[in-house]
Amino acid sequence: MSDERIIHLAISGTYGTGKSTTTEALSVATGIPRTHAMTSREILMDLIPGKQVQELNAFELMKLGLRRLEERIHNEALPGSFISDGSVVHEWVYGEARMRVGINPGATWWLRTIKSVAGWQVKKFHQQYMDMYGEITKARARRLYDAYVHLPVEFEMERDGHRPVSEEFRRLSDELLIESLEEMGIPYHVVGGTIEERLAKIVELHDLPLVMPLEEAIPLAQKKVADAIDVLKKDSRYHDARRQKSLRQRVAYAMRY
Repeated sequence: MSDERIIHLAISGTYGTGKSTTTEALSVATGIPRTHAMTSREILMDLIPGKQVQELNAFELMKLGLRRLEERIHNEALPGSFISDGSVVHEWVYGEARMRVGINPGATWWLRTIKSVAGWQVKKFHQQYMDMYGEITKARARRLYDAYVHLPVEFEMERDGHRPVSEEFRRLSDELLIESLEEMGIPYHVVGGTIEERLAKIVELHDLPLVMPLEEAIPLAQKKVADAIDVLKKDSRYHDARRQKSLRQRVAYAMRY
């Protein structure tokens, strides 16, 4: 890759596949800026304080998805090359997977049953919304990204209450991402293995320049990602969101689709 060539590379993959560490290390090693949207838990602190992802209703999840899409569009509109942690399609994938698995995929079976019954009157609207949302994000992805690298599900996921802890949801999300890449016709490669193996393969596939050896970039990236998570966990609002909810609150969350 020459210094003049512009590349917009998206790193795809569902929850717990190591996207953040991979994109951060790739950015450090190549000098190409990393773009991303704030995590769900970061957005929730300001958008819907006091709730975890598992407690959100359908409209709150739509609000969360739109906010993350706004973040991506803003960050990816800057001139020059970038490496994207995820892509604009990811928010649609997570919303579509929730429509199929259940709006709160990591919840207990009885709560998922209640949610399913509570939402029968509005599910058609939400599905139509997700279909439209998918069309818009896929069209933008076709215009924006030159190529994708997809990271398969290889690692265990941290069960922290701020991610959908259902493995069924995670596997379905992975399948939907691959289906979307096939549908969009954007060149992509599935790259697995250790972080070192991934980075070496991505650099080779896209002829990316190196400003730092990969073995030096990896620990720097890992520390940066870990520090960002630590800051979040120390935030008092994060702990407020994890506090024990009253029975009244839990019943209210259960009855809202």
